[in-house]
Amino acid sequence: MVAALAFAGFSTPVAARPGAASTASQADSAEALIEDFVRTQFGPQYRVELRFGQLNPNLKLDACARIEPFLSPGARLWGRTSIGVRCLEGANWSVAVPMTVAVFGPALVTNRPIPPNTAISEADIDVQEVELSLENRPALTDPAELEGRMSTRALSAGQTLRDYHLRVMPTVRPGDPVRLRMIGQGFVVTAEGSAMASAGNGQAVRVRTPGGKVMLGTVNGRTVDVKL
Repeated sequence: MVAALAFAGFSTPVAARPGAASTASQADSAEALIEDFVRTQFGPQYRVELRFGQLNPNLKLDACARIEPFLSPGARLWGRTSIGVRCLEGANWSVAVPMTVAVFGPALVTNRPIPPNTAISEADIDVQEVELSLENRPALTDPAELEGRMSTRALSAGQTLRDYHLRVMPTVRPGDPVRLRMIGQGFVVTAEGSAMASAGNGQAVRVRTPGGKVMLGTVNGRTVDVKL
C-alpha cells in the first residue's frame, strides 16, 4: 500500500506500514522534519517562516518509508530557494523541493528621514525585528557599524539599513594637506603631501608630494600610511 505525503504542494509517495499514522499525520511529520532541519541552520536570534512550493506534477517517485532533508552545496536558505529531500529507506531518489524561507531578526532601522550624504549615529536608529530575507544584501545589525559612515541616498523613517545605504565619510578631499607616513622594514619616514581624491579611514588614496611624486597609501585620519 502506498500513502501520499502531501503538504503545501509537496506530494511524495511514502510506503505505509501496518499501524502507520494516517496520511495527514505522515504529511505533518514530513513537513515538521523539513521545518526543523531548516531552523537548525539559523541561530536562536532568528525567526523563520517557511512556505513550500509545488513540485513538478509529472515527477514520479517510488514509495519511500523514510525521507531526509539536506542542503545542496551552494544553496542558501534565504528567500525563494529550494531544499534537498532524499529517500533513505524503500527507494533511491532525491528531489529539490522549492520553498520560500522568510528570515526575521534584529536589525538597525531608521527612526527619522535621513537626507543623502548625512552622517548617521545611534541617535538616528532603533533596533527592531525585520524580515532580513526581503533582500539578498545584508542588513546592518550592530550600531558600531555606523561609526564614520554617511548615507548614500535619502532614507525614509522605518527603513531597514543595509550595507549599500552607507559609505565611509571622507576625512580627506582633493587638495587637502596630509601627513605621509612611509613604513618600511624597521623604519618609518614622514613627509608632507596633498590628497588627490576624497577618501575615508581605511580607504586607499593617492598623494602627491611637493616634489611631484605620487604615492598610494591608506587613510588614517589626516595621515596616509604607505607601506614600502
